[in-house]
Amino acid sequence: MPSGESLDHSMARALAWNTAAKTLSQLFSWASTIVVARLLTPYDYGLVGMAGVYLALATVVSQSGIGNTVLYVRDLTNRQIAELNSLSIGVGLFLTALTCALAVPLAYFFSTPPLRSVVLVAGVTYLIDSFQTVPRALLQKNLRFKLLSSIETTRFFFQALCCMTLALLHFRYWSLVLGHILGTLLSVVLTLCWKRNPFAWPHLENIRREVRYAGHVLFSAIAGYVYANADFAVAGRALGAIPLGNYSVAWNIASVPVDKISALFTGVTPAFFSAIQNDLAELRRYLLRLTEALSLVTIPASIGLALVSQPLIVVLLGPKWEEAVGPLRLLSVFIAVRSLATLLPNLLTSIGYARYVMWFTTSLAVGMPLAFVVGSHWGTNGIAAAWMIAYPLMLIPLYARTLRQLQMPFSDYLSAVFPAVSATVIMAIAVLVIRWLFFATLPPLPALVVSAFTGAATYLGALLVFHRHRVSRIVHMLKSIRKGPLSTQV
Repeated sequence: MPSGESLDHSMARALAWNTAAKTLSQLFSWASTIVVARLLTPYDYGLVGMAGVYLALATVVSQSGIGNTVLYVRDLTNRQIAELNSLSIGVGLFLTALTCALAVPLAYFFSTPPLRSVVLVAGVTYLIDSFQTVPRALLQKNLRFKLLSSIETTRFFFQALCCMTLALLHFRYWSLVLGHILGTLLSVVLTLCWKRNPFAWPHLENIRREVRYAGHVLFSAIAGYVYANADFAVAGRALGAIPLGNYSVAWNIASVPVDKISALFTGVTPAFFSAIQNDLAELRRYLLRLTEALSLVTIPASIGLALVSQPLIVVLLGPKWEEAVGPLRLLSVFIAVRSLATLLPNLLTSIGYARYVMWFTTSLAVGMPLAFVVGSHWGTNGIAAAWMIAYPLMLIPLYARTLRQLQMPFSDYLSAVFPAVSATVIMAIAVLVIRWLFFATLPPLPALVVSAFTGAATYLGALLVFHRHRVSRIVHMLKSIRKGPLSTQV
């Protein structure tokens, strides 16, 4: 296992490769979406969206559990890995069969007969993807993030090209379905070219601990899916289509940019937390450094979004979407909190506390829907406020357990986020003063530009004046991407 500065270089480069891959993939996705959306109809997208209600949950099941177990458990034998590889194929086969069995009920539920064939064909994705579950986890475990990023970027480019070609050939909604299947198939082929693992007939007595561990991780993923989507279900049921539309737009604007940033970290941290799972000092150091780096970007981005929500909505979407302003402000504050908490479940799972993470996620799956039901009495603002109030309170046990296991005082964690929080407070004061002085006379677009410029300049200035040494450390880490060795084996 690489240690010290070598591991730091590895993480810096892993983040760099992950950032490059995510950026290129997103560009391919946006470009293909624009082209395909011009060729397809809302009905085509709506049909695939109906299938996605179930398929998204099945994807969570297929991509959690066994892969994470191989990644996190460090003392697996070759025989155990081979048995888990076979078990992964079994899970993929089961999900494919279950998807086929649910095709008719789903089509009946949505009163859309063509949905049956879409679900039937899409179900084969889970069997295809199961062949790369263990090999991909082993590549992560070996810190092969340059290779993984290259595979991901190639897959998205190929998938986007397939979707556009099929749409031009008038395949309609099949363009989206077949494009995704072909992209998954290419990803599997490329992964297996670089990392193949043998199969062995699973014996429960050999992998009992690993299966239990995988069950905990899998249940956590399912519970996470439930609570993460419960607000949309409550909004649609209690408030109706129009409020749900406003809430959905507010959620997407508030969460997508910050989630993309957080995903850059959560995509690589499990492998590194696993690599140092027995070294408390290193775990503390990495948690604090990652939290500090993440907070410097996500906290000002989220709070800044809350500050400019009104002119932003009017400029981007028009006055008819002004009802989305209220939930956007509240959700932006919540997203700032959630972006930092995403590191903690990964860390606890990596050091053997998957069972605790499962029960914590289950508590969210029970508690948050209840909070949404209560909040719905005050409309979309109430549902957004439920996120902002209930979620931080429910995070308290997670933080307490993490800090206790790491033997780390809470003051150290506060010190890590203090630069971002303090500079963001100064930024918020500056923007509010500018709004009070000039917003009454400024149209929405100039108001948005002035607020954004003021906020960015104030935040950067506050960091350079009050936290120059922290900024220098981040710059040094970025420079280390081009310097120093990159270890690729653990």
